[in-house]
Amino acid sequence: MLKNFFRILSNDIGIDLGTATTLVYVRGKGILINEPSVVAINQKTGRVLAVGREAKIMVGRTPAYIVATRPLKDGVISDFEVAEQMIKYFIDKASEKSFSLISRPRVVVGIPSGVTQVEKKAVRDATLSAGAKEVFLVEQPMASAIGVKMPVQEALGNMIVDIGGGTTDIAVISLGGIVTSKSLRIAGDELNEDIIQYARDEFNLLLGEKTAEEIKILVGSAWTLKETIEAPMRGRDFVTGWPKAVIVNDEQIRRAIGRSVKIIVSNVKATIEETPPELVADIMNRGIVMVGGGSLLRGIDKLVSRETQIPTRLADDPITAVVRGTGVIIENLDTLKNVLVSIEDEKVPT
Repeated sequence: MLKNFFRILSNDIGIDLGTATTLVYVRGKGILINEPSVVAINQKTGRVLAVGREAKIMVGRTPAYIVATRPLKDGVISDFEVAEQMIKYFIDKASEKSFSLISRPRVVVGIPSGVTQVEKKAVRDATLSAGAKEVFLVEQPMASAIGVKMPVQEALGNMIVDIGGGTTDIAVISLGGIVTSKSLRIAGDELNEDIIQYARDEFNLLLGEKTAEEIKILVGSAWTLKETIEAPMRGRDFVTGWPKAVIVNDEQIRRAIGRSVKIIVSNVKATIEETPPELVADIMNRGIVMVGGGSLLRGIDKLVSRETQIPTRLADDPITAVVRGTGVIIENLDTLKNVLVSIEDEKVPT
């Protein structure tokens, strides 16, 4: 009784801790934070200057001793101390936006499928150090499936493809568990790198990561479009060192990112091949659902559908699917505990 009373007073939160973007859901309030997973640090003092949107604005526009960094790489923590400060910033900001009599929340964090026990422990420990009372982990494809209201607890095959910034998670879910899955370190960031490499090889043009992402959004596609779209690609000429701009179209960028897109689609097919026949039949009836920012790439759902011969659709509001799923879990923790992943701490020899 007392335990339930304290839960009412606390503002428990769900976090989609993404390589590119972090989203935070507060129990009873909804999604309150959607900011880049970027931290700006003064290397002379070691002090954090900015986090999130303010830090991303500084990228490429600061003195050499101020570095804007991402504490997550390929969906997992690469810099523990910076990640802890970033998570603390987001938890504190969520608390400011939603008053609570109890300051330390319980937190559900979405993580890529297939991460190691060490990586799970790093996320848990960083979140606890950032001020959480309890930390629960859920694999991102499971959270996404819950977020788009798939019946994950039923004996049905549900297939989800989550293309994020650092990882692509592909999973078949049934009875509250992941039956088959694949986690790739090829996603939105890799597509940006493909565009940077293409600009270098084809035009002797040096692009920044932000510019490459803009080009991907403006003209990127995985499927031949009915009408050609173009955009100026601006950078620095390798030969002269002067600013340079070239006009690129969707066909060129499709060619630039083609190899990475093909790997993602091939792994979707491989996951289906490893799925039990009964669940494949369900998936053929229910279709594949795509979520994550990378799923907004024009025509990627059509390409997956053609290659798998299974109906494929883009979820409504695909970018927030994971955090909405963590929100559903934090609101219904007692009934959805079976979807959480366990962390096995190393035993100290006696």
